[in-house]
Amino acid sequence: MSEREGGAGGVSRGPAGTADRSMPEAKPGSAALPREALEIASGYAFTGPALDLGALLWDGACLPDVQVRIPLPMLNRHGLVAGATGTGKTKTLQLIAEQLSAQGVPVFLADIKGDVSGVAAPGTENEKVQARAADVQQQWVATGFPAEFYALGGIGHGIPVRATVTSFGPVLLSKVLQLNQTQEQSLGLIFHYADQKGLELVDLKDLRAVVAFLTSDEGKAELKNIGGLSTATAGVILRSLTAFEAQGMAGFFGEPEFDTGELLRTAEDGRGLVSVLELAAVQDRPQLFSTFLMWLLADLFHDLPEVGDADKPKLVFFFDEAHLLFNDASKAFLDAITQTVRLIRSKGVGVFFVTQTPKDVPGDVLAQLGNRVQHALRAFTPDDQKALKATVKTFPNSAYDLEELLTGLGTGEAVVTVLSEKGAPTPVAATRLRAPESLMGPIDAAALDSAVESSSLYGRYAQAVDRESAYEKLNARPSREAPPPAKEQQAPRAQKAPKGDPSVVEQVVGSGMFKSLARSLGTQIGREITRSVFGTARRRR
Repeated sequence: MSEREGGAGGVSRGPAGTADRSMPEAKPGSAALPREALEIASGYAFTGPALDLGALLWDGACLPDVQVRIPLPMLNRHGLVAGATGTGKTKTLQLIAEQLSAQGVPVFLADIKGDVSGVAAPGTENEKVQARAADVQQQWVATGFPAEFYALGGIGHGIPVRATVTSFGPVLLSKVLQLNQTQEQSLGLIFHYADQKGLELVDLKDLRAVVAFLTSDEGKAELKNIGGLSTATAGVILRSLTAFEAQGMAGFFGEPEFDTGELLRTAEDGRGLVSVLELAAVQDRPQLFSTFLMWLLADLFHDLPEVGDADKPKLVFFFDEAHLLFNDASKAFLDAITQTVRLIRSKGVGVFFVTQTPKDVPGDVLAQLGNRVQHALRAFTPDDQKALKATVKTFPNSAYDLEELLTGLGTGEAVVTVLSEKGAPTPVAATRLRAPESLMGPIDAAALDSAVESSSLYGRYAQAVDRESAYEKLNARPSREAPPPAKEQQAPRAQKAPKGDPSVVEQVVGSGMFKSLARSLGTQIGREITRSVFGTARRRR
């Protein structure tokens, strides 16, 4: 293994970030390998920058001279990491994330179980790590990577991530509230009315106020010419909102709204930032976090320019527990996911879905995933057997007996096929994966809190702001007062501050938060909202 090479921007690249390296020459005796193993080896002999996954497994032996790799430019062709619980999927995510960061590529990780925060701290060397590194010819060096930590609505350890109701949109919100198709269409009508009338839906109380108005004697006529809103449907929506808030979920909606452009940053040393979104505190609300992840992806899709084929991705987005996104999803919702995944590649974003079996992902989406890392599967029940056979059928022709292989892989081993530099699938390769160089487990809460509070983003997003929006405007209607000047409309309401201290408004204007708020501020005059295939709002600024 060669010494670490200097990368662009002074990035130090080692076994977790190789660059412009061809396949190592085989040692004496490797020519005696079976023809099939030599063909697999030639399929991974890339000449450009690539990520090292591990060493080839053949006939029960690990062949360290045959490295299994993914070309860096192909990471925006999306991927799938699958396998049964306990087979090492999380460590695979960590391994890929480290290498991407070392190559200067930002990464987004959804931390479902709360054990990915260790990517920010150097790993701990022990006998297992030493043995694995020796097996796969890895020069293991304990390394921490630059990371930012986020939490939905500030529940948990992380910078709060919020979205306004209007930008989240009716389609994604309907999935969170578990509405049926008719109720979703009615919610879309409510959003349309609010958009047209300049009633900004910042948080859930704004949405509730608009629904209540449209079912009142005064408001019923407002939607009469475009279908109307039935009292029964409005009742279902209001009850769903009440139940949602009762579970403590209201904090996810509000301002300052998170700017997804923050996910595209690099550190001062040129390494890509690893953005870790903590979801352990809301893992009992799977539809919420899976849909929120889709909002992040949809927002990126509509903000980023087209870049075509690039030397490396702008961002690689890991979508953990992906099956939760597709459960009970309507055909229209699945079509929107398929379209987003298909088109976001040209904007330089790669998406990896992480789940237990490929059958958890719809076929139209699975067809877009060019890179595959399949960990072991269990086959204890008839349903397990069916899932195993279905998984085998999703792979290209293989020199292995995949049904037998997939049930016999150990922890940290996987079956791999990726897209080559020419865009063609590589041979299926059983692989013993490398060990992550960062800490394989969570960092302690004190260190995590310190990292969050020292972040340059903390002052921008930590303090929630409640400005005038639909709720206040509708409650002020009976007074028939003229609306305040636009300047006053755009000023956030501040909580009282002690004498001599700057008000929250002054702190906002004097900090980066104002930029974030400006993203979602607007007035009725000259304001136009367009909505994407997911119904997420895009404001013309």
